Amino acid sequence: MVQMVEHYNADTSHCRLPPGPDFLIIRFMNQVDDLRTVSRQVTKKSGSNFYYSFLFLPKPKREAIYAVYAFCRLSDDLVDESKAGGDPAAALTRWRKALDTYFQDGVGPPVIMAVGQAAHRFTIPKVHFEELLNGMEMDLTRARYATFEELYPYCYRVASIVGLICIEIFGYTNPQTKTYAEQLGIAFQLTNIIRDVGVDAQRGRIYLPQDELKRFGYSEEELLAGRYNRAFMELMRFQCERARGFFQAASAALPVEDERSLLAAEIMRAIYYRLLLRIEAQQYDVFHGNITLGKPRKLLLAAGLWLRAILRF
Repeated sequence: MVQMVEHYNADTSHCRLPPGPDFLIIRFMNQVDDLRTVSRQVTKKSGSNFYYSFLFLPKPKREAIYAVYAFCRLSDDLVDESKAGGDPAAALTRWRKALDTYFQDGVGPPVIMAVGQAAHRFTIPKVHFEELLNGMEMDLTRARYATFEELYPYCYRVASIVGLICIEIFGYTNPQTKTYAEQLGIAFQLTNIIRDVGVDAQRGRIYLPQDELKRFGYSEEELLAGRYNRAFMELMRFQCERARGFFQAASAALPVEDERSLLAAEIMRAIYYRLLLRIEAQQYDVFHGNITLGKPRKLLLAAGLWLRAILRF
């Protein structure tokens, strides 16, 4: 993760962050012009599947999306990668206060300023960012979900909300696009949960609904031990089918008139859907090896969809 510091300034007299040794924010930047550089670097260094979908956006939208992604990435890092002995809840509270301060006074650390500027430019409601942080906070207060109905609000907050933020930047005309963003966000998050089930278990978190573990005869102890067996395969087949259903629901909700403006979202969808297919092709064995798509494959998918859109429209 990128190392972060306590202060940021174009003018340090009014840009001091809330104190706290475990408040992580990216490296010190002295010039306001560096705000976009900061967000771009965080996005690129993350190696995210999303990065490749941003490449074909017009520059103002691309820079805004970089800022949103950097905000999401660093917010998540506060929860998942807090320094040993640190207090992630306190760090998240300070991050919230930094967000509030920017919207009130127009000052803050680089990523907060960049995402705040994007919010003002593209009329993104502040409540979306607050709800995203509410989702991050859920990782500090609960580590199990009894049913999928309990899991859904978490997925909505950490993924669908990001989609709702992004469509304001991409642009749309049909309100149904919000349904597309919500469904696609759930599909992405379910795919993440499936892929990262072993890593999350090591952190003490199990997102797979408890009633479904019981239904397929796969115990929590087996999951924590990373045991790959027939029961696990059947459990994961069910999870993949559910994720596929949300991908299909998103595609069905995509308004024709907004297809061109949502090209970046469709590139994300293509990459994530192929990631789901790869998990299935590996017989759901997410415990061994790194399940990902290579950079050339992602670039090819992105370029292919971009070219198809150019020829179509």
